[in-house]
Amino acid sequence: MPNLSEESARKKATPLNCLVGSAISGSLGYALYSLTASIIHTFAAKPLTSSNPLVVRIGSLVRTLVMGVASLGTFIFFFVAFGLILLAIQLLLQKDESSSPPKNS
Repeated sequence: MPNLSEESARKKATPLNCLVGSAISGSLGYALYSLTASIIHTFAAKPLTSSNPLVVRIGSLVRTLVMGVASLGTFIFFFVAFGLILLAIQLLLQKDESSSPPKNS
């Protein structure tokens, strides 16, 4: 019985697999984008109200970290989707080059 890692290593990347992965990653990126926009609008609508400067600083730090992590996740998923689209194009171009007859000079 072959090992799972050996089986996945033998499986070749195809343009269809790349495009399906890109669609999945793009949809997750869009969901994270919507979540990020919602977080930003919520933070903008509810300002920090405190007279203690330490509380205001810690609150703004936490808000910045939450927005940064959400934005980073959004960027990563969209970047992966873009990379998979480029890989699908590369695989299609390589398939066309290998299927064309060799030129005789």
